[in-house]
Amino acid sequence: MRFTETFVPTLREAPQDAELISHKLMLRAGLMRKMASGIYSFLPLGLRSLEKVKKIIREEMDKAGGLELLFPTILPKEIWVETGRWDIYGNEMFKLKDRKGREFCLGPTHEEAVVDLARGELRSYKELPKTFYQIQTKYRDEIRPRFGLMRAREFLMKDAYSFDADEEGLEKTYNKIFNAYKRIFKRCGLTTIPIEADSGAIGGKVSHEFVVISEKAGESDFVYCPKCGYAANIEAAKSADAEEENGEMQPVEKVSTPNAKTIEEVSNFLNIPKKKLVKSLLYKIDGEFVLALVRGDDELNEVKLKNLFGGKFISPASEEEVKNLTGAQVGSIGPVGVNVKIAADKRVSKMKNFVTGANEDGYHLINVNIGRDFTPQVVVDIRNVKAGDLCPKCGTPLELHKGIEVGQTFKLGTVYSKKMNAKFLDKDGKEKYFIMGCYGIGVGRTLAAVIEEHNDKYGIKWPVSVAPYEVEIIPLNMSDEDISGTAEFLYKDFEKEGMEVLMDDRNDVGAGVKFNDADLLGIPLQVIIGRTFKKDRKIEVKDRESGEKTLVKLNEVKEFVKKKITEKYNALNE
Repeated sequence: MRFTETFVPTLREAPQDAELISHKLMLRAGLMRKMASGIYSFLPLGLRSLEKVKKIIREEMDKAGGLELLFPTILPKEIWVETGRWDIYGNEMFKLKDRKGREFCLGPTHEEAVVDLARGELRSYKELPKTFYQIQTKYRDEIRPRFGLMRAREFLMKDAYSFDADEEGLEKTYNKIFNAYKRIFKRCGLTTIPIEADSGAIGGKVSHEFVVISEKAGESDFVYCPKCGYAANIEAAKSADAEEENGEMQPVEKVSTPNAKTIEEVSNFLNIPKKKLVKSLLYKIDGEFVLALVRGDDELNEVKLKNLFGGKFISPASEEEVKNLTGAQVGSIGPVGVNVKIAADKRVSKMKNFVTGANEDGYHLINVNIGRDFTPQVVVDIRNVKAGDLCPKCGTPLELHKGIEVGQTFKLGTVYSKKMNAKFLDKDGKEKYFIMGCYGIGVGRTLAAVIEEHNDKYGIKWPVSVAPYEVEIIPLNMSDEDISGTAEFLYKDFEKEGMEVLMDDRNDVGAGVKFNDADLLGIPLQVIIGRTFKKDRKIEVKDRESGEKTLVKLNEVKEFVKKKITEKYNALNE
């Protein structure tokens, strides 16, 4: 493709609302343009890269036994009501009515659609296993769309759904897709870590996220063990249990703590460490009140608390509700004597003689103990794991990182098949529910993550597998017939060899602009025809990733470039 025949509207500066490197560079390099908040158009070079990501995904999904199909974007309300998710998704779902008043949504995901297909078409265990996948646009009305393709309202997703006859079959299918994901991201040039995750609105008990470490662009926190490789996002992370505190139980005392409400204030007033205090936090889960207890130096994980009670909606109790239930204001409440369900974190259960609110404004209780002074209904992990906590598998201090999620896999089991009464006849002649898995990749998000990992101050440094073109020919003076003629010769010669070539044939810009645009666009190899060619008939070949420059004889350029491209592909496919 010639520069003068394509459309590459590069920008010197990124728009002010672009925050992430990937967002800035995709706009500056002319890969995409913003249509509205969270809604983008892909321009020619951006679309070429997007199609390459899709191609890699298709190849690996097909190898793993996936069958590609395509569901409608517009989905009827009825199937969403069956699973209860019409209300769960709430305002995040784009809803609409047709002219007859029937309600639909723009699909944010397609579990309901695929189960509706399976229950109508898959009758026998002999037809299993089956894995269906699609690459399709999804729609979610994000409260705050931002970061370009990282959090958009319209986005491209590869979603896959597996149907097996039993748990053993699901395990085999899950591992196939899991390993396919590893290959997909490796081929795209991404360094990913599979981490244990919470299943969120999708459901199921086992889930993994594939994340790219990015302290600047990462939107989710996860912990990682540098020794054994244990990794989990904050919603699912665990740490080694705390040791039981020693000592005899002391008598409970009520002490005055005027104007001390926060953990910091009470700790300073009583001159005791935060870890000797217990936070009491009142929440509503699907309308039922729960008092959550965590150690003073820990933070409550709301997702863990919600999942503990199988809840759909969770929110802190209002100040008025706190006062009505406990008799005190926030900052002075505690578990002793309250008539409400109590969930205590495991670390609280190991404490002795700790401090809590007294359920009376301006007072706290010291020397409180579980079992003697109150009994929680549940003792379970409901805290955020933090850096320095010990790994639950090997005891090594955990690291805390931020990551970009590019894919997620779920073992759904019968979550959807039961709700939608999707059954098949097993070999014993009995009806059984399908055992399901679900697997997603954010296609545009993957492309953005590649740029986050591969860039420098000058622009993008594309891995060859997803670059818009493999090589860019840069003749520095198109008015010079020797230079322009050589560029034309190489352009046609490269194309005959099947190389993907972009030639900057512009005659109205200087060498500096061409160099700047080439580095911004980040095509893996730059073939530069300029002074060295005029002087000693040699072509300069620049590797955009490493910055290495090599002078090559004209009659050897084609083979040199072919070899470099092959080496780059091989490195991604190892």
